[in-house]
Amino acid sequence: MDHGSPPSWVGAGRPPFPDVRQIAVLRGSGLGDLVQALPAVEALAATYPGAELTLLGTPAHVALLRDRPSPVHHLEVLPVRPGVRDGGTEDRAATADFLGRMRGRAFDLAVQLHGGGRNSNPFLLELGARHTVGSRTEDAVALERSLPYAYYQHEVVRALEVVGLAGAVPLGLEPRLRLTPDERRRRELRRPDRPTVVLHPGATDPRRRWPAAQFAAVASGLVADGVRVVVIGDADDRPAAAEILRRVDDPDGSVTARAGEQTLPELVQLLLDSDLVLANDSGPRHVAAALGLRTVGIYWVGNAVNASPLGRGRHRVQIAFTPTCPVCGVDITQVGWTAERCAHDDSIVADVPPARVLADVRALLADARAEQETGREGGRDGQTA
Repeated sequence: MDHGSPPSWVGAGRPPFPDVRQIAVLRGSGLGDLVQALPAVEALAATYPGAELTLLGTPAHVALLRDRPSPVHHLEVLPVRPGVRDGGTEDRAATADFLGRMRGRAFDLAVQLHGGGRNSNPFLLELGARHTVGSRTEDAVALERSLPYAYYQHEVVRALEVVGLAGAVPLGLEPRLRLTPDERRRRELRRPDRPTVVLHPGATDPRRRWPAAQFAAVASGLVADGVRVVVIGDADDRPAAAEILRRVDDPDGSVTARAGEQTLPELVQLLLDSDLVLANDSGPRHVAAALGLRTVGIYWVGNAVNASPLGRGRHRVQIAFTPTCPVCGVDITQVGWTAERCAHDDSIVADVPPARVLADVRALLADARAEQETGREGGRDGQTA
């Protein structure tokens, strides 16, 4: 690999570290965050083909990648620690035990793909790796090689820039999840009697949720087209799912709600049994796209910069250009560590009209139908391999 010429890829293109046999990758937070880090993980695996990669992530990350072909050799669940893995009170004894076990792995390289580094960089350093790379805000501790953290950057590109500090060159930009043999067989044998669209009305940040009434308007149009609709989500999404069902004109029972009913593997299978996923900026939309499914996403403009799909051949994005809180008028474009969030959870994507979303869904369903008729279904490299 030639590192002597100016780089033509994302990032600085620093030289690889020598004698790397064990790599730790830190990426907590949600499913979508993990999915967007996958191209960086693939780049690391290609640059250090003899190394073993350990992902330090969440229980959901483990459930998604366990038994799935990927560049990751080992999956470790992070202990609860503020800013590293949220979700409760830190058990310091458990954290100490985890860090002791990880130091026993004698990592040669530790990679922080978790964000600005205020909390994650000190944690990464406690792993005791010979080399460390990551991004950092001005108030975060520096690693051996660091990049400035800027909030408004696509997460896929940010992660690729970080691994570029370790000499990794991108193999691709679009995240992908390889199917297991059972998933591949089921997908290949799928012969639906009519199209199926999955709706996901949830999002971690409630402000990113498109109103249930607008999802229902799209679902009503799809039912009129003869499309089967399945509403998914976790337990918190049950009220929205119930409202969607209540509002849809559905004389034949074409709409069902499965919110809060599936394990993550079952959710993945449900996605694979569909033709398209309509969702907010959320983990299920990212997972669906990485599995090779078509998606339509509802995005606030800032999140579109950070996390929208890069391609438009199989994906559509409808964007809400909302610069202020609809309740108090505070500027919501200053995010992250630069400004405090106001207390209001009202939707900042409600301005997206259902008619545009329905048109996008219909266009992609027509494309899927044409693909099936010409025998090209499942032909995307990496998705069914």
